[in-house]
Amino acid sequence: MIRLTPQPLTAAAFAPFGEVIDEQAASGFAINGGTSLRLNDLARLDPGEDGRVLFNLFVCRQSISLPHQPAVMECHPLGSQAFLPRHFARFLVLVAPPAPQPDLSQLHCFLSDGRQGVNYARGVWHLPLSSLEPETFVVVDRGGSGNNCHEVSVAGQIKVLEQ
Repeated sequence: MIRLTPQPLTAAAFAPFGEVIDEQAASGFAINGGTSLRLNDLARLDPGEDGRVLFNLFVCRQSISLPHQPAVMECHPLGSQAFLPRHFARFLVLVAPPAPQPDLSQLHCFLSDGRQGVNYARGVWHLPLSSLEPETFVVVDRGGSGNNCHEVSVAGQIKVLEQ
């Protein structure tokens, strides 16, 4: 069994897998007569060549706790997928590089601080939504033809430890 301890989620460490969405690191400018701040271009959404961008809310009713043994990993080969918690819940980010199957020797494990979201690049293997608290997430991903969700069982192979 592979044992992993989550690391802090940073833009540099997560770069091979996509982007960290973090308003604290974003540049912005005033809009609407100075009444609002626009934090611009936080993630490069990739709906693929014939896809469309879907704007969703995922309501996570059952949270996980650490230590955690994930049952499945998934990937989206046709487009990116972004997750942003609405009420600052921490969530687990477990990723492996794009490949036909997840290479468990290439796993990386992070923990969002709750103010950070992630945009998984096309084809990156990751956990299904794994929040440490019940939460509603804004999820932006791909709609359109084709199978854009592949799942693989990893039951009994990975254990994510407490920090």
